Amino acid sequence: MKRSAFFQINWMMLIRIAGWLLLVEGLFMAVPLFTSLYYGEEDAKGFVIAMAVTLGCGGLSAFCVKPRRFDMGKREGFLLTALVWVVFSFFGMIPFLLSTTRLSVSEAYFEAMSGFTTTGASVMPTVDDLSHGIHMWRSLMQWIGGMGIILFTLAVLPMLNSSGGMQMFNAEVTGITHEKLRPRVSSTAKRLWLVYFLLTIVLMALYWAGPMDPFDSVCHAFSTMSTGGFSTRPESISQWNSLYIKIVTTVFMFIGGVNFALIFKASLGDLKAVWRNEVFRVYVAAILVLLILFDMSLVMNPLVPDRVESYTIDPLFMIVSMMSSTGYTLNGISDWGLFIFALILVMMFVGACAGSTSGGSKLDRSIYLWKNARNELYRCIYPNHILSVNVNGRTISPEIINKVMVFMSLYVIVIIVGGIVLSINGIPLADAFFSSFSCVSNTGLCNGFSGLGDSYSVVPDAGKWVLSLLMLTGRLEIFTVLLLFTPGFWNR
Repeated sequence: MKRSAFFQINWMMLIRIAGWLLLVEGLFMAVPLFTSLYYGEEDAKGFVIAMAVTLGCGGLSAFCVKPRRFDMGKREGFLLTALVWVVFSFFGMIPFLLSTTRLSVSEAYFEAMSGFTTTGASVMPTVDDLSHGIHMWRSLMQWIGGMGIILFTLAVLPMLNSSGGMQMFNAEVTGITHEKLRPRVSSTAKRLWLVYFLLTIVLMALYWAGPMDPFDSVCHAFSTMSTGGFSTRPESISQWNSLYIKIVTTVFMFIGGVNFALIFKASLGDLKAVWRNEVFRVYVAAILVLLILFDMSLVMNPLVPDRVESYTIDPLFMIVSMMSSTGYTLNGISDWGLFIFALILVMMFVGACAGSTSGGSKLDRSIYLWKNARNELYRCIYPNHILSVNVNGRTISPEIINKVMVFMSLYVIVIIVGGIVLSINGIPLADAFFSSFSCVSNTGLCNGFSGLGDSYSVVPDAGKWVLSLLMLTGRLEIFTVLLLFTPGFWNR
């Protein structure tokens, strides 16, 4: 008889590391706290309490818990990665509960999970009445979650390099295979976060050089670089009606959809490595093909204003926004027609490059799946031919191809099951499936696209918890979350 592995898991070590992570989250809360103090807002009290509770719980877990052993295996790595996002969202929702927004527990947790997973879905009917501190916290949550909570901790706590760090790295970083830039996981984490941080600083400066004020520049730099999509304005990027803002945002959303290992190589001057990457070339080609398809549809649409920007920057902005799962939209997008909406659904599903901050199933997997399908069709005619899937000049093993096919199957199944569960909660069928798809893909398009409403505030409380789980499942790429629900994970 199989015995439970529950008591074999190093729970004390998990609690201790979770404590360190909470200390990191508590320190990050100082940013919105000082923002509220600077603007003299009432919400500063809420951030003081939230920061004190988070640091207190983190300190107790980190310094008072003494594990008997310090090693962590695969079980601990997967379990910690999933639980940390849940715990971060639990403490991250406290400012929403104590602020002038007065959100319910379900709404506050949904908003926090949406932020950390960079989904960008919101229960806020409008952002006009939000304080500067809350705006800053929403954007900062997305920036933290964009590169990854665990990855940040691996960068600042090198001791985890030998305590299950590789398991956590593989469980959180998106992609099929994970490229290490340095021999030690902590060194790789530092390099990735350094690139991420510098790009964010550059984007802040570019926004500030345009029509945005310093506060909006910081918040939108956090949201754009993380491909999250939260905005401080009700009309998002359209608020500024600026060609400059659209171009800058498009460029950095595109960068956010690129594998950060390639960006790191480019920062070292190895630009050839970027263009040699087959996935990057397909990413660029897909955007160009989609731009042509968008233009063909827009030219024939009498509702679209007849100006150059309508056929160049606007469609390019939307294409990159959807592929990178940022979710920024422009005014008038609802008049672009059903064909473009169908293309948007495809882009939401595929996403951008693995190893980026984008959501979706990732372009890499679509390439693997397409090449394998092409080989199988060829074998129908020539059954004795031996064919392999080659990407970037390397032959992909059958094990990886099988894992990709399983992932894609589970990805669709999770969306379908999520849609069915939401429909049980009284949400119209089309809206239920669209909401499930939007949250699993971490795009976070508001329900107004399918007619339910202008925000997720109309979703019942039970539905909000379901969508929160779907956002987490999509962000951790299915396996890490679903694995916890399998009997094999808990059997010794």
